[in-house]
Amino acid sequence: MRAMYYEQFGAAPEIRTLSDPTPTTAGVVISVKATGLCRSDWHGWMGHDPDIKLPHVPGHELAGTIAAVGRDVRRFKVGDRVTVPFVSGCGHCMECRSGNQQVCEEQFQPGFTHWGSFAEYVAIDYADQNLVHLPEEISYETAASLGCRFATSFRAVVDQGRLQGGEWLAVHGCGGVGLSAIMIGAALGANVVAIDIAEDKLELAKALGASVTIDSRSVADVSEAVREVTGGGAHVSVDALGHPQTCCNSILNLRRRGRHVQVGLMLADHATPAIPMARVIAHELEIYGSHGMQSWRYDAMLRMILSGKLSPDRLIGRRITLSEAAPALATMDGFRENGISIIDRMI
Repeated sequence: MRAMYYEQFGAAPEIRTLSDPTPTTAGVVISVKATGLCRSDWHGWMGHDPDIKLPHVPGHELAGTIAAVGRDVRRFKVGDRVTVPFVSGCGHCMECRSGNQQVCEEQFQPGFTHWGSFAEYVAIDYADQNLVHLPEEISYETAASLGCRFATSFRAVVDQGRLQGGEWLAVHGCGGVGLSAIMIGAALGANVVAIDIAEDKLELAKALGASVTIDSRSVADVSEAVREVTGGGAHVSVDALGHPQTCCNSILNLRRRGRHVQVGLMLADHATPAIPMARVIAHELEIYGSHGMQSWRYDAMLRMILSGKLSPDRLIGRRITLSEAAPALATMDGFRENGISIIDRMI
């Protein structure tokens, strides 16, 4: 199979011909039809994720058809259209048994703990617990855009943030995660404030449902600006970027008893940000992490897509080849992408 491959962190990835994977007894091999290029892949390539062992094939947002099935798989067969959460569970630990596969004690992640989807084929273990049947009405490209950013935002806003219609949602960072959160918040009937430094991203945020946009470079205090436009602060705030400053701003812009959800990864030098804990205590704020979404929760998200309430395809920016993705991966630290880049051709 053709695949993106690197042997050293930070070294230019190559497109190589590698051996096709084979399924485990409980797993499948998926023929990849589309896969998203995500900043998490950049973090992995930089060596920020200790789970990655070299050499490595990245990629974790994927959709395709099943090409091979292990003998113990019962719910899926060759030819099925599928997608998969980027955090997959073992199916037998305490967290998996409670329905929380996204924090499985033995979790695996294609593109991180295992070789990923920047390839013609990818192997996924424990298929019955982790795969999601993909409706015919949803394209592979749209499904690939769900795997990490959109699904994670859905859980962050709906399950962790418990956002309700009429509430204020602040979203810090208008990349793929942030734009997804904006669309989901607007679909739930919330008033959304989008914060970023790029005018084109703020314009896209407005088109996707943001009621107010704030260019953080043009205000003296981002949290104060949010509290002003919301009449006292956001009910729910999401740090979709993953930076000490956006994390702090997200907490400080909450109204009393508000909920902060951390979605943007905080790795390497940013792993232990300063938290305004005095404000958290005095205002009884709630702080949540959000790490993927369980396969069984995809049904709620897919229903909203099929009904037209959510249109994740609008978040897709560039469609590129596997060869074009190799240099694109190396520049993802610049936050220049507007929307989600999808690899839809393995050439």
